[in-house]
Amino acid sequence: MSIAANSEGPTVPGRFHAGYIWTISLVAALGGLLFGYDWVVIGGAKPFFERSFGLADAASQGWANSCALLGCLVGALLAGALSDKFGRKRLLIFSAFLFAVTSLGNAAAGSFSVFVFWRMLGGVAIGLASNLSPMYIAEVAPAPLRGRLVAVNQLTIVLGILAAQFINYLIADKLPQGATEEFIRNSWNCRVGWRWMFAATAVPSLLFFAGMFFVPESPRWLAKNGRTEQARGILSRVGGGDYARQALAEITATLVNETRRVNFHDLLEPRLRRVLALGVVLAVFQQWCGINVIFNYAEEIFAAAGYNISDTLLNIAWTGSVNLAFTFVALGVVDRGGRRILMLLGAAGLAVIYVALGFCYHAGVKGWPMLTLVLAAIGCYAMSLAPVTWVIIAEIFPNRIRGAAMSVAVMSLWIACFILTFTFPILNRTLGPAGTFWLYAAICAAGFVFIRLRLPETKGKSLEQIERELVV
Repeated sequence: MSIAANSEGPTVPGRFHAGYIWTISLVAALGGLLFGYDWVVIGGAKPFFERSFGLADAASQGWANSCALLGCLVGALLAGALSDKFGRKRLLIFSAFLFAVTSLGNAAAGSFSVFVFWRMLGGVAIGLASNLSPMYIAEVAPAPLRGRLVAVNQLTIVLGILAAQFINYLIADKLPQGATEEFIRNSWNCRVGWRWMFAATAVPSLLFFAGMFFVPESPRWLAKNGRTEQARGILSRVGGGDYARQALAEITATLVNETRRVNFHDLLEPRLRRVLALGVVLAVFQQWCGINVIFNYAEEIFAAAGYNISDTLLNIAWTGSVNLAFTFVALGVVDRGGRRILMLLGAAGLAVIYVALGFCYHAGVKGWPMLTLVLAAIGCYAMSLAPVTWVIIAEIFPNRIRGAAMSVAVMSLWIACFILTFTFPILNRTLGPAGTFWLYAAICAAGFVFIRLRLPETKGKSLEQIERELVV
């Protein structure tokens, strides 16, 4: 199967080998699926492992949900330090191995401290995959397809989230209406069920591990490391001989006199600071827009809206379904409508929804109106900030420093996510849910202003063209 090349951007006339491109991109995007699954599985297990380990205070609950983020920081740092040396493929294989081992470690944890250890080590796998999967896809994909292919990584994240939510729902015993605290503590869910929720992660981990052995290394990494003929061969499989010659010429031109090993200090060069700051701010904003608290603290959010535990698990599954449906919307428009407009719509839409959600909490509204607003927020995020941020930070950095720069951006994302996840229980108890969501609305409004002023459009442009325009 092949498709005609888009006329936008500096691509040669020809036909891309869509079957090959999509196959290797989907395999790499399994890292996103594991990222989503492992990150959200804790949301359904939370009410049960907290009771199993006797976690009652807000700080302990926040630490249980956020400790993996410290591992994410380590994983993102390793990705930046090692991917330029060893390549994207080897580290993705290692991340798959870590996903499998840590999921079983969490399932077997006999104490809270052991549980935290395995969650943090699992976070390393998340940090690696969240950095490397979109970067690998961006470096393999031709310009006319890059937006939707990198967005496929977000689609697999969403599929992982949805799979975790539904599998959690299927694993958990349904609790009777009005179940007492003692009944819940002694239920199968608290004794065994939550462990199976974590153990199930091992299945897709092994699929990802096996699949990565059959995909090629990034042609841009190969070219940077002097393996030109191997890079040419992969680019030929992507788009034919003419495409390979022009693409390789563009890649080589951006690497002239740039063959020394990259260190993080290089990112502070005056000509790189602006683009690095853009990537970091967008990565932080994707987290501080607040949507991830809905996934990680669904119990508190839906309890405040009047739902019991069993209804909350079903509502969580609904949030995953909406997340999936609107991610397909993003796939359809990211290469047509562009990145910038989607980011603006996402920031503005979330600000409005959060204001409404805060007023409903303040007025004591219960039931379906609250669920509707939560689903609207997730839909808005899924078609805008969630996929498009990953597309942008995977494509705006120059070839030579992409590994290190994306590592900094993803580390910033995980630091922001740690702060968001750790502080939500505290904010929820001090400001209340209304005040907390109004705070997130203000952040979204500020994000809208930044995007409008600083983010250029990158659709239809090769990575090398984007580099020439942004790095001046």
